[in-house]
Amino acid sequence: MVGNRLVLLTMAILAGCGGERDGAAAGNESTRDLQRPAVAADAKLNDRPSKTAAKRPAAQVAAKPTAKAVARVLSAGTAIPAKFDASISSRTHKAGQKLTGTVSSDVKDKGGRVVIPAGSKVYITIAAIHESERKSDKTGKLVLTPTKVVIAGHSYPVSGSASALDRTLKDRKTNAGDIAKVGVGVGAGALLGTAVSGGSTKGAVIGGVAGGAVGAQRAVETQDRDVVVPVGSRLKVTLSAPFRRSI
Repeated sequence: MVGNRLVLLTMAILAGCGGERDGAAAGNESTRDLQRPAVAADAKLNDRPSKTAAKRPAAQVAAKPTAKAVARVLSAGTAIPAKFDASISSRTHKAGQKLTGTVSSDVKDKGGRVVIPAGSKVYITIAAIHESERKSDKTGKLVLTPTKVVIAGHSYPVSGSASALDRTLKDRKTNAGDIAKVGVGVGAGALLGTAVSGGSTKGAVIGGVAGGAVGAQRAVETQDRDVVVPVGSRLKVTLSAPFRRSI
């Protein structure tokens, strides 16, 4: 009997302990703070664009305004300094042939802005060319016409005149025309000497020598001389109308 009582007493004690633990657990659950923690007002937000916004067509994105092109102008009368890229000779060149020159220094507008930079190309056409046929002619004939200027691959029309500042005259070797001129002088001198000396041979010889001298002098005076422009020599282009370039 005593043994049964001890067993029952032990079971009662154990049951009481278990009830206290369950009650404590329940009490603890009722005292827990289940509210969300407060967020600081100055906290940084981790905002990122959505995938939909990232995939918007480029047309919907505002484009930056482009700057307007500004025209730079050279007034009429402006000189463009250049140098010939090749030589010219009235012996080998003809009217209509095209030539080029290289701008030797920057050409600026009235505001000091560069309009035609050094290194640009000037295109010119030979309008007329002819050798000098008289000793009194010191220049011969060479007329050049500028047509365009090429700057960084872009072509711009140009109106004006062009001058070869270092052109010279070069004597040609005696040709058939010069010999014919001498022959005419000799024949005329011989006829004149014969008439003066009464038809004697001596008069003809003297007249022939004198006539030859006159003919030779005339040949020198009328000897053809070519107009020559050396490569790299100075070329001057003068504008007859304003030149415009958009930059």
